[in-house]
Amino acid sequence: MHRERDVAAFDTRAPDYESGWLGRLHHGIADQTIEIALALNPAPRRVLDIGCGTGHLLRKLAARLPGAEALVGIDPAPGMIEAARRARSDSRVAFDSGAAERLPFADGSFDLVVTTTSFDHWTDQRAGLVESARVLVGGGQFVLADLLSLWLLPTILTVRRGRVRTIGRARALLGAVGLHVLGRHRMYPLVQGLSARK
Repeated sequence: MHRERDVAAFDTRAPDYESGWLGRLHHGIADQTIEIALALNPAPRRVLDIGCGTGHLLRKLAARLPGAEALVGIDPAPGMIEAARRARSDSRVAFDSGAAERLPFADGSFDLVVTTTSFDHWTDQRAGLVESARVLVGGGQFVLADLLSLWLLPTILTVRRGRVRTIGRARALLGAVGLHVLGRHRMYPLVQGLSARK
């Protein structure tokens, strides 16, 4: 799928993104990602969620991290950012438009970077991971949760040509950008996570 069509599709889905079975699935992935992230670092001070959608993950993290200074979410879909801002209830949480490949933050800005079900939609997955590593402090943690399964191999040759959609390829790409993989996390049949440290 072309990037502009991806963004437009999520823009359209924004008002109902957290409802129905798909909303429950996204909440489940985000909630598991939170547990993985907090097991790595129980008290991150600055958190970035790339492809934050409607902000569910950051809202939940804010409640769990009273000592955090800033929880920032970016998403390229304006509708998602609008929905996230409407649902925001904590002044430490901020949302803005942005893409993984060009993060508008200084080097070493965050202790923790997470991304859930957005990696598959990045225009340039390697560039997005380079940026993720750049904005992490030394020793900072990164958690990726997305469609990563050998069952998806046929899609790499067709509708998602050239995408990283398996654990092996994702692990290799993380290593190539300077992120040391710490663990693999099975979430759902086609959704898995990788945790890493800079």
